[in-house]
Formats: sequence, structure tokens, C-alpha cells
Amino acid sequence: MAREPVPLDEAALAIAAEEYPRLDEAAYLARLDALAARVVARSPAPARAASLLRALREVLAGEEGLRGGPAEYDDPRSSFLNEVLDRKVGLPIALSVVYIEVGRRAGIALDGIGMPGHFLVRYLSPSGAEIFVDAFHGGEMLSADDCLARYRARTGRDLDRRLLGPSTPSQIVLRMLGNLRRLYAARKDDLRAWWVLDRILLAAPSQLAALRDRGLAAARLGAAEAAARDLESYLARAPQAPDSDTVRATLVQLHDGPRLAN
Repeated sequence: MAREPVPLDEAALAIAAEEYPRLDEAAYLARLDALAARVVARSPAPARAASLLRALREVLAGEEGLRGGPAEYDDPRSSFLNEVLDRKVGLPIALSVVYIEVGRRAGIALDGIGMPGHFLVRYLSPSGAEIFVDAFHGGEMLSADDCLARYRARTGRDLDRRLLGPSTPSQIVLRMLGNLRRLYAARKDDLRAWWVLDRILLAAPSQLAALRDRGLAAARLGAAEAAARDLESYLARAPQAPDSDTVRATLVQLHDGPRLAN
């Protein structure tokens, strides 16, 4: 399997650096190192997975107080790794990144699990046994059946067990960017939405909806040339898209009129 080109911790901090251009990324990487050292110090030698998982929860949830809450879903700071480490609160996926990266440094490999609606962390033992960790709820440990039952209780539907499979670092980063995309769109913050969409397209150029939305955001910002380039590319690649007539009308306005309103 090809190695991921950018480590997850560095990629998450690169997202944050868009909002915080003076971010000291090295300082936050050092904080992850220090947290991992505390986890190792709490684990009896030789360190085993069970003791490392317990120590990880004790340090991150118990001592550091990392947690989630309903208000975090409406706060963009909850997606930025620096803010999560500073404020001790965040979205499930951002908190999970802390668990994954601290765990990696401490010597335990953890996967990100992109369960629909709620991100988790998983430890997979050499024998195939699975332990899931809910970083949003204080590092609670769950079985696969627990995860499926909670999904059913929340949605009234059964979850395909295959959706409890691991996410790659690239998929995790794209999901983090997707959370910001939805939040900035709801706030009608076109400038921030544009940079998020731009980063999504750098990672996943085939996402045509992101290409369209970047063009529309550029149009509202008055960047007619960039907007036209994106929207024309969208139509060339998806000429029969359900919204193609609307996109063509936007292109006419770009050529004939002033900046589009929000």
C-alpha cells in the first residue's frame, strides 16, 4: 500500500494555518509528543495495547479533559487541531485526530473510522479483535455491536458493518474540510468557503460539486474570471447535470452583469 504523502497531524495543522497564518505548527506537534510521553509513562513496561489504550483515555479524557458537546458543531474552532488542543473541546473527527496521533507516538496504531454521522477511533488487534473509542464522549470504549446499536438508536436504520472500516489520512482530511465547507456555507462566508473548496479540490480534483461551488463562491466575491473558469469546467465535465441550466445562467450574469449577490 502506498504511503500517505502528508502525515495526518501536519495535514490537520495545515488546515488550521489557513485560519491562523501565524500558527506555530512545531509547537503543537511538540504538544502531541508531550502527551504521548505521558501516555507511555502511565503504561507499565513492557507496554501492551490494553494498558496503552487505558493510559490514552486517562491522559486525554481524564487529565486533559478532551470532550465534545452540542455547541461544537456550530463552531469552526472545533475543526482546528490547535484550537482543540487549546480549548479541550472539538468535533468527533478533530478529537479523534488527537487520539490517533498521540497513540501513534505512544506506540499504538489507531484507525480513524468514518461512521456516518459520528467519527470514531479503532484499535485492531493482531487477532482481529476490534475496540472502538469515542473521543467525543470521553474516550468511551465500544464494541462493533455497540456502534451498530447506537447508530440504529439514533437513526432508526441498520448500518452496513462495512462502514466501520478504516479511513485513510486523506479521507480524514477531506471529511474535516467538508465539515468546514458546510459550516461556512450556512454562514454565507464566501471567502472562507472558497479556500476550503480550493483545498478540497487540491486533494480530490474529481469532486465536481466542489468545483461548481468554488465557482459560485468566486462569483459572489466578484472574481468573475476565476468563477467563469470553474463553472465552464464544471459544465464541460458534467454537461447534463441537473443544475446545468442554473450554472449557464450564472455564467451569462458573469459576462453581462455586476457581482452576484449572496
